[in-house]
Amino acid sequence: MRTWLERSLWDVVPRDHRQTPKALRRRQLVTIGFVLLGAVVLGFSIRIEPGSTTFYGATLGLAAVWTIGAFASGPLHLGRITYRDAHVRPIVTPILIGLGIAGIFVVGGLIVRQIDFLERQVSSVLDFADQGSVPILVVITAVNGVAEELFFRGAAYAAITRHPVLWTTIAYFVATLATGNVMLSFAALLLGVIVGLQRRASGGILAPILTHCTWSLSMLLVLPLLFGA
Repeated sequence: MRTWLERSLWDVVPRDHRQTPKALRRRQLVTIGFVLLGAVVLGFSIRIEPGSTTFYGATLGLAAVWTIGAFASGPLHLGRITYRDAHVRPIVTPILIGLGIAGIFVVGGLIVRQIDFLERQVSSVLDFADQGSVPILVVITAVNGVAEELFFRGAAYAAITRHPVLWTTIAYFVATLATGNVMLSFAALLLGVIVGLQRRASGGILAPILTHCTWSLSMLLVLPLLFGA
């Protein structure tokens, strides 16, 4: 178990992802511009009334902002992790990590239910699941998970030359603060650390994407059952 986690989150796989000073500067400027734009769109989308069709367009628009910003910044890489004597694309391990994080959040949810303020914060987000179309929300949740990782663990991570795990986690946290929701921001902080370590270890965005999507889809489907009880 320890070796498995070390390979997924800590052991850095050799890679050659060099950038010229000009390319790095361009990536940094593009990233700054799009993170500010994304925070504005995120703040707008979360304040839309639950059940409104405008919510779907706004959240897909946010995904478009993150995705365009990611690819406009420069090359992105999928990454690899060590498996036995080879370097392979991370698939199963990130999904299992995502499920593990989801399990921790479910346990935490049992505690949150006992605290009125925090329970209201979670319920305000779950209103969108209660009053929206679940199949559409599943698609939107997955699309946004992919888009956020393309940007924060793709473009933003590559734009930062020192302590990228720390700074991309802070950037993701600050962007999520635009929602004004304490629990979303707290989740962004914890998730950001995990997927940041995956990005550092693998050198790419595939592991963070799979973990993020697994976690967010699990939360979408499980938390309404927990907080609706």
